[in-house]
Amino acid sequence: LGLFLKVELNKREELMAEKDIHYVPNMLIAVGLIACLINFLGGKICYDCVDTVKFLRWKLIMLPYIVCTFFFTLCVLVGALMCYSMHWELEEALNLGLMQAMRFYKDTDMPGRCFLKHTVDMLQIQFQCCGNSGYKDWFQIQWISNRYLDMSKKEVVE
Repeated sequence: LGLFLKVELNKREELMAEKDIHYVPNMLIAVGLIACLINFLGGKICYDCVDTVKFLRWKLIMLPYIVCTFFFTLCVLVGALMCYSMHWELEEALNLGLMQAMRFYKDTDMPGRCFLKHTVDMLQIQFQCCGNSGYKDWFQIQWISNRYLDMSKKEVVE
């Protein structure tokens, strides 16, 4: 889940406002790796406990292992709550970033913004949406480049 979230955030990075929202995917990746290690150790303990001679070796480690897994489960719960609380930050960053991207939609000649039009177009095609909260968002900004408009005419300026 952490890798998926990180990839999706990186794919839409130019549409996000400047916010530090990568701490949650990084935390999810770290929690996933730690869970793999804990589960591997638990599997090793279970496999060795089948043999009574090897069971005595793990007998002293069982209580600390159970305590560690309890605290790790608590950390996973905290991580889940962080993901839930991050939802609002992510939505705000996307909202602000998309409004900013829509303002620069017409600037296809400017360095650093030349791919923004394509990115916004592909986002709207993929999610079958228009604008940030609806198609009327496009009425609030000038989204056609000035090079295609005759600004000497009053109707065009209006």
